[in-house]
Amino acid sequence: MKISISIVLYNNSIPMLQKTIRSVLNTTLDITLYLIDNSPIDTLNIFASMDAQIKYLHNPSNPGYGAAHNIAITNSIKSGTKYHLVLNPDVYFEDGILEHIFNYMNSHSDVGLLMPKVLYPNGDIQYLAKLLPTPWDLFARRFIPIKSYLDKLNRRYSLTFFDYSSIVEIPFISGCFMFLRTDTLKQVGLFDENYFMYLEDADLSRRIGTVTKTVLYPHVHIYHEYERGAYKNFRLLWIFIRSTFTYFNKYGWFFDIHRKKINQQTLQQLGWIES
Repeated sequence: MKISISIVLYNNSIPMLQKTIRSVLNTTLDITLYLIDNSPIDTLNIFASMDAQIKYLHNPSNPGYGAAHNIAITNSIKSGTKYHLVLNPDVYFEDGILEHIFNYMNSHSDVGLLMPKVLYPNGDIQYLAKLLPTPWDLFARRFIPIKSYLDKLNRRYSLTFFDYSSIVEIPFISGCFMFLRTDTLKQVGLFDENYFMYLEDADLSRRIGTVTKTVLYPHVHIYHEYERGAYKNFRLLWIFIRSTFTYFNKYGWFFDIHRKKINQQTLQQLGWIES
């Protein structure tokens, strides 16, 4: 059974990308790896001949992160592939991870989206399983640099009180590693291309969660370099702000009954106690 994987590129570090691609290719599964390169120049085409399982596409018009992944996902669906993995170019993992996730998804047909435990290279947990965001969650995390306050906010929004020890449903799965069931994508659609970058993963997670389970699967882990570009680059910050407007204009700013209900259910499931 074939699995497709897509990585969207933009002037990436070659050594880091080699590490990611080796992780993907070192599997017993039958895969197709799509490298969608949004870079202005096709320098990264050196990876096109690395393996017969790689399909490289130079896309210098740079339509955005989700739109580039949609190119690969559309091909995946057309070819009848059952699963598609959306993967960041700064993620790597050990042998057997894809096989483990593949077997879990095969035996749990009620799961449409899965993310494993995500670690920093030093082994610390990245708290990338989140509630559906409110405007205040996103504003405060970016513009209020008070550690004590952010720790309290993240304890709830980023679920840092949870120890990542059990399989749980989470409404917002990070786009760094989204293992997707293509039949589910046929129901809810692909990435919303109105987002150039940022929050397209929150949007897709939310839509998938209306028809099937979106789960954190902590029994396997991956490593993610995670540079948080919007915190360091004004252009990326502006893109992030535009994405927040796109997201909340779509789902509601302060009155979002679905968000409130799903977040309350998630907190109750995880045993949240208000402090």
